[in-house]
This record gives sequence, C-alpha cells and structure tokens, in this order.
Amino acid sequence: MVLHRFILHNDRIHEASERVLAPGQVGLLSGWGVFTTLKVADGVPFAFDRHWARISRDAATMRVPLPGNPEALRQRLLELVEANHAFNSTLRLVIVRNGGGMWAGPSTGCDSDVIALTADSKDWGEGVKLGIVPHARHAACEFATTKILSWAMNLTWVERAQQRGLDEVVLLNEHGEVAECTSANIFASIGGQVWTPPVSSGCLPGITREVLLGEIHVPGIQIAEKRLMPADLHAADEVFITSTTRNLLPVKEIEGKSIGRTDRVSRALSAAFGEYVDRYVATHKGAAV
Repeated sequence: MVLHRFILHNDRIHEASERVLAPGQVGLLSGWGVFTTLKVADGVPFAFDRHWARISRDAATMRVPLPGNPEALRQRLLELVEANHAFNSTLRLVIVRNGGGMWAGPSTGCDSDVIALTADSKDWGEGVKLGIVPHARHAACEFATTKILSWAMNLTWVERAQQRGLDEVVLLNEHGEVAECTSANIFASIGGQVWTPPVSSGCLPGITREVLLGEIHVPGIQIAEKRLMPADLHAADEVFITSTTRNLLPVKEIEGKSIGRTDRVSRALSAAFGEYVDRYVATHKGAAV
C-alpha cells in the first residue's frame, strides 16, 4: 500500500517525506515498539477503543511508554484522516520506544514517538491461497501474543509464499498446531460450528477475531476457540482468514489442495460483521470531528 501525503508524528501533521525521526531512537534500530492497524470507514476509526486496549496491553508487556490520553490521540488521528482525505482507508498507528538498550542517540525529549500513517485499502480479491510454515510460532513465549514492530520474519515468509504463487501462509507452533497467518487470524467451519485457535496456540488476538467471537450472532452458527491441526483445515467445510484490512476472506487452497465445499457460513458471518461495522460507524460518526 502506498502512503498518503501526510503522516502524524507525535502531536503534529507532517509531510511524509519530511525527516522527523532520528537513528538514535532505539525502537527504530531494534524494532522495540508496538503497532496496530485500523480500518477508517466514513471518517471513523473502526473499533478504536478495542485497538487502544490491545496496544495498551502489548505496550505494558514490552515496556513501551504510551501517550497518556487516548482521546487526544484519537483526535490527532482524525486530523490525519482529514488532512489526507482518507475517509475510507487503512490507518497504521505505531508507538516507538526512544530510550534503553545499548545504542543511545540524541534525546528526542519523549520516552516514545507516536507515528500514524494512512493508505488506500487493498483489494484482496475473492479468496487466498495459503502455504504452511512449521515451527513459526513459539506459543510458550511470553511475547507470543504481542503485536510488536519486529515484523521481518512475517514479511520474509509472505515474500517466499508470493514467489510460489501463494498469498499467505499458515504458521504452526512448536506442537504442530495452527496458530495464525502472518497478518491474519484463521477460522475453520464444520457445519454450523466455527473454530479459531486460542491465543494459547500462539496467535495474536486480532480485533476482527475479537468482534466475531464476542459480538457476532447468527442463528445456527456458533463461533468458539479450539486447538486446530493442519488436518482440521483440510477437513473443514470452509476456511477463512480475518484481519482489519481483509474483514473475512475465504481460503481457496492450502499447499495446493482445494479447501471447502461451501461458503454459506463465511458469507453469513461476513454480512453480519459488515452490519456491525455500519452500526459502529453510525454511532461514532458524531464523534469524528
């Protein structure tokens, strides 16, 4: 995705080409920071409160100082959306730690930097082809469920997959269980029962995943957590992935094998999720000023 013209750096809007970062910021050199990606719909950052709750948990785990006033930050994000005319877009919010570690540079005067960017949302098509990467998540690690800036392994796995003609990969943990994809959660449906791996399997607790588990109710469909093996994905009636940028996206095949025999459940859940987003936007539209 191509960045829009303006970015947010701490409390100011800057041209994206302007130099506002310094090499002495330890978070830039070491990937010491946290981030989240939000959907902007009709000028409203969808589920901002949920994103803030997750990034707060992750920041506490990684010892990354956060700005103290989330409402002030939300207002700054709205200013960025306005500056870029990014009323229906994807927004990335990054918190970079500035101190600590072995390499210290000139002080920026802040314990951490807040950076936000917007870009046009990507068209992901009608479905995805997945590969499988064994031993890609260490579920027992205390940082397994935190969304941190050290993302190079995920990017490498995706690049390798795309060179094979695939779109994404399923990451397995040390027990051979399904954890997630590099930037999406994964669900498998058998009949009216929909399963997604628990966080104890090493997945990041995605916001779309959270909404599906707690807020989406469709008659005849039950959504719950369950440990899954690759064989469970191949045996499923449907498999789909979820993320802020994808919503619900069907899986067409895994490692060259066709997946699923129907799209009934994913279509019903996708429609219900879309209605939830619409209600959220309508409720929060007045606050987006």
